[in-house]
Amino acid sequence: MNTQTETKQEKQIDDLIKLFDDYLPEIDINYFLNGYEIGEDINNSDDLYEIIQDGGGFEVDIIYYSIAIKYLSENDASLSESVEIASDLGYSTENINSELLASLHASQKVREDFYSITNEIDEILSR
Repeated sequence: MNTQTETKQEKQIDDLIKLFDDYLPEIDINYFLNGYEIGEDINNSDDLYEIIQDGGGFEVDIIYYSIAIKYLSENDASLSESVEIASDLGYSTENINSELLASLHASQKVREDFYSITNEIDEILSR
């Protein structure tokens, strides 16, 4: 690989890290990029999504009742979104609790935040 290509990839990686630091600090994108080559393994936001998904990067684990209740009160006070996500994933009301609902909601929010920056990701990867 020549120096120009390495410099181009380094710039893309730096730009992705900055983008994720600004919009998705929950995901350590540098960790997920490790071992993959931009332009070979990662060509667009779909490739990057798959790598993050396969590595569990969208899974948020909120533990402790008090933290879960605080999260839910700030992000889904009615619990309607959280219960809908749980239902869509096959959970029954007997199997849910505040920690599960908060974790499912936070994980869904991270996925949605990723989708909100796919144009920027694709722009960086196309340079």
